[in-house]
Amino acid sequence: MWVDIILSLRQELIVAVIIFLLLFIKIGAAAYRTEAMLHFINLLLLANLLLGFFQGGDATLFSGMFHTNRLIVLEKSMLNLATLIVSLQAYSWLKGHRQVLEFYMLLLSTLLGFFFMISSGNLLIFYLGLELSTIPLAALSSFDLEKRRSSEAAMKFILSSAFSSALLLFGISLLYGATGTLGFDTLAGRLDGSAFQLFAFIFILSGFAFKISAVPFHLWTADVYEGSPVTVTAYLSVVSKGAVFFIFILALYTVFKPLAGNWYKIVVLLSVLTMVTGNLFALRQDGLKRLLAFSSIAQSGFILAGITGSSRGGEASVIYFILVYIFSNLGAFGVVSFISAQTGRESVNDYRGLYATNPLLSWVMAISLFSLAGIPPTAGFFGKFFLLMAGAGKGNFVFIGIAALNMVISLYYYLRVIKAIFMDSQPEPIGKLKIPLLPKIAFLVCVAGIVMTGLVGGIYDYIYSLSKGF
Repeated sequence: MWVDIILSLRQELIVAVIIFLLLFIKIGAAAYRTEAMLHFINLLLLANLLLGFFQGGDATLFSGMFHTNRLIVLEKSMLNLATLIVSLQAYSWLKGHRQVLEFYMLLLSTLLGFFFMISSGNLLIFYLGLELSTIPLAALSSFDLEKRRSSEAAMKFILSSAFSSALLLFGISLLYGATGTLGFDTLAGRLDGSAFQLFAFIFILSGFAFKISAVPFHLWTADVYEGSPVTVTAYLSVVSKGAVFFIFILALYTVFKPLAGNWYKIVVLLSVLTMVTGNLFALRQDGLKRLLAFSSIAQSGFILAGITGSSRGGEASVIYFILVYIFSNLGAFGVVSFISAQTGRESVNDYRGLYATNPLLSWVMAISLFSLAGIPPTAGFFGKFFLLMAGAGKGNFVFIGIAALNMVISLYYYLRVIKAIFMDSQPEPIGKLKIPLLPKIAFLVCVAGIVMTGLVGGIYDYIYSLSKGF
């Protein structure tokens, strides 16, 4: 029995062991070499990723509060992969930082919270996992301790998270009052679509919308992304958002399945507003962090379009797109993070003539932006194609037409960056930068992921085989 429990909880236990190991090193070591510690931690994260791929059977623990299956294991492995890539990319920034161990303890605490959130079978465990991930993220947002805007970003993140958590918790309390249960398995059978239950659902949906930066709950995103260290911004935009989408689609497709007729219209509206607003604001940005922040908002709108499909294909398309998004967004943010750590330059104009001095960074950025824009044959094209096909399953072709039009609009600001890199010039371009081994590995993994995820059709088929759908 204990062996089965340990195997079912292995991904959570491995992360917890790494956190305690780092804590013991912090307490016991009077001094350590930062670069050696970074190599050691990245080896631990690699072991965490590889051990997570060992498949186990379906399991339900603690009276239904925790459950796992092959799809959930895959989702956690995707988050492990993204965390490892973020860590490799952060090498240049962290090797000059004094609080390396604190950074990783906070980072892995958020990851542990995401794991419990994804495996939750009860609204209470879901909320606890969400808070376990949110509070360390606020501390990470303020990790550039000497910069005022980093502290400002953390304050905005704390306030917006507190507000969204209050909405979510209030909705959960109302739902418990209406149904008398918090368990996912029993909630669906007690929902009848009454006005009181819909009122509770609106609050819960609003809490989710804050976490995924859906319009009109997106106002915190750009400021927090701009003020946070680029590494933390990358983690926020990929790992945090991906984890929330994993549990969001599970909640809509299982817990709130009886309310599908109601939430479909709301999610369609959120998707349209999010795509349009994210793209229009991205058109006006000169700072790359803010541009990628609004790009991230627009990408959330496309993911919501896939969710509206309410089908097995809808679930598979969302998970597949998040995998593509991990490689694409981390590739772009990785380049911004590396150049920012070396030169402090983060605007689009700063990247003029980058190809002449740094061809590898230029190509990584270009391929990542092509994928985010959905240009074939990158994986981003197939990801958005599957999302739109899933959304078209309901026959709402006006909605799909709006989504397709937004893909065209997004081409402008993505190609604007590529034009600056390859075609423009400036008197003082960014000089040639030496890329250490770990960031170079991260860049190559991102590019390989963008190419191979699109060309290897079996990846989507495998995800589809694990999906259960509506």
